[in-house]
Amino acid sequence: SLADVREGRTRHIPVDQPSELAPLARELNALIDQNEAGLAHARRHVANLAHGLKTPLAALGLRLTEGGADPDGSLGAMVAEIDSRIRHHLGRARAAAPGGSTRMRTPVAAAVEDLVAVMRRIHACAPVAVSVAIPPGTIVMVDAQDLDEMIGNLLDNAWRHARSAIAVNATVVGASVEIHIEDDGQGVPEIDRREALAPGRRLDERGEGYGFGLSITRELAELNGGTLVLAESRELGGLAATLILPGGAG
Repeated sequence: SLADVREGRTRHIPVDQPSELAPLARELNALIDQNEAGLAHARRHVANLAHGLKTPLAALGLRLTEGGADPDGSLGAMVAEIDSRIRHHLGRARAAAPGGSTRMRTPVAAAVEDLVAVMRRIHACAPVAVSVAIPPGTIVMVDAQDLDEMIGNLLDNAWRHARSAIAVNATVVGASVEIHIEDDGQGVPEIDRREALAPGRRLDERGEGYGFGLSITRELAELNGGTLVLAESRELGGLAATLILPGGAG
């Protein structure tokens, strides 16, 4: 049925329909295939564009560290700002790609486990204790790449601001799954939380504060039928980011 396709339980509508409905089922299946192909093409294009932009930018940043080319660090800061803006707009383009509403059943626990391992390597110089509590079988109706992008952004922010601890857990609330990522850093004052989620905005333009990852995550969540909520962590005292996404129970 259409509901099964929408919820990700099947890719196509069965074609063994009454003769009056069979042509419609075939047309709808063709449209589904076309949308999926368009999404795959758009994402390949965005990935190629990201690689084409980020590689020379990274090389430029490296050159600036050699031979005193950037004595006060201002040019390096500008390169970092350009890189942040590229990632922001590429994230928006990928999220809004044709077919972006296609839903997939994606396990949360495996995604979190893989991303925590990646973050441990990226932030090896800033070790923190990470506790993870994801109930087995927790599923969200989100493309795996989008889920990785959202959780990766939130984990990266938490890692950069945590003093010594990060907690990740998930709960099923009705038809939604809430993924909570908390840290014991300085947090974000309530008055600044709305600005932190505004498109294209960051709390510290010098690159030291919460950056574009929060706004990208909010936009991706909303495009997938969810949202992102920021609050103060009751357990750890820092920022508590709650990613609310459509659940895939059943």
